[in-house]
Amino acid sequence: MQQESGRRSNRDRTEATRADLIRAARKLFTEKSYAETGTPEIVAEAGVTRGALYHHFADKQALFAAVVEQEAAAVAAEIDHASPPSLSARDALTAGSDAYLKAMRAPGRTRLLLLDGPAVLGRAAMDEIDNRHGNRSLREGLVAAMRAQAMTRLPAEALTALLAAAFDRAALAIEAGASSEEYRVVLTALIDGLSPSPRRSMRPAPSH
Repeated sequence: MQQESGRRSNRDRTEATRADLIRAARKLFTEKSYAETGTPEIVAEAGVTRGALYHHFADKQALFAAVVEQEAAAVAAEIDHASPPSLSARDALTAGSDAYLKAMRAPGRTRLLLLDGPAVLGRAAMDEIDNRHGNRSLREGLVAAMRAQAMTRLPAEALTALLAAAFDRAALAIEAGASSEEYRVVLTALIDGLSPSPRRSMRPAPSH
């Protein structure tokens, strides 16, 4: 029993140290940027040794990737919370859109996920992270809407990528001081514009 308690205590300490490093790194990366932050500053902020840092992470970039992963997961959690299964497919998409814009207003988040993330980790790695989190939620919402016939059937991957790019651009603009309501209105219009509509006749209207 004592052995099991010791293992649990060691595991708790290990997880706590890792969490402290991620917390400290996030603070410094958002205050100073990835490029301007050194590992000595991170371990000092976290209150751990350099050995502890390299026990948990191969290098500064690996620690940055863990910070970005945590941020992306937090955004996805807010989207999922705002768009429960009880909502209609269309309402879930618009609620998720609103939740994304709100979540991205957390200090430093647009810098981490939309600016430094792609620059440090590369576009392919960021796409993998996005597809595990926010893009996953968006894709599931789009597929649900298409299955419910609330949206025109389109290639899900391409549609997800293009809409996600629009949401990211909105988040950056709002961060820079643009009207969040204006971007919200446009994003909602984009979603509604994907709704199926009766095919219009290509013949000209009769003249009177």
